[in-house]
Amino acid sequence: MSGIRRVHGRTVEGVPRWAVIAAYAASLTVLPSCVWRIALGFGAPIGPFTSDVGDTSGDLPGWMPMWTYTILLSIVSEALAFLAVGLVSQWGEVFPRWVPLLRGRRVPTLAAVIPAGVGAAVLTLGTLVRAPTFDEFTAPDGGTVYLEGWRLGLFVASYGPLLLWGPLLGAATVAYAMRRTRAPLAQA
Repeated sequence: MSGIRRVHGRTVEGVPRWAVIAAYAASLTVLPSCVWRIALGFGAPIGPFTSDVGDTSGDLPGWMPMWTYTILLSIVSEALAFLAVGLVSQWGEVFPRWVPLLRGRRVPTLAAVIPAGVGAAVLTLGTLVRAPTFDEFTAPDGGTVYLEGWRLGLFVASYGPLLLWGPLLGAATVAYAMRRTRAPLAQA
């Protein structure tokens, strides 16, 4: 438990339970798609263009293997999703000691609320726009490929949780903003 606490930090006192659940759930919504993406990158026959997995003639530079790209994209995605935990943890209130020049200083409220709010809006709108075309992909050669059957079901199960990332991040952001901007009762 202490190892988990070291990574996640302590939850800030007074954070509503629903906000804690929203923040942790937001950080986990990315995980199924990361697993699917990495499996596809290593050649699992689960995607729309599994025969072209090694083909980097599309948007990838020729020197980057697909498996490297999928791992890097998954790490970046999960790291960004994990930032939602900061909205309910002490490291989202006070910079941790490993942050040079800022360690121990209070995190400015807007420095967390603005990027989190913009991120929540972009994620929500982006997934709503993309959701109706979950079965359609652009292949590395630029053509359109469609998923069907169990591959479509697996893909929807893996990427469906992303529909919740934006709204969950938004809920955690609202709770953070309300908590950080609320005037103490003693001053009222």
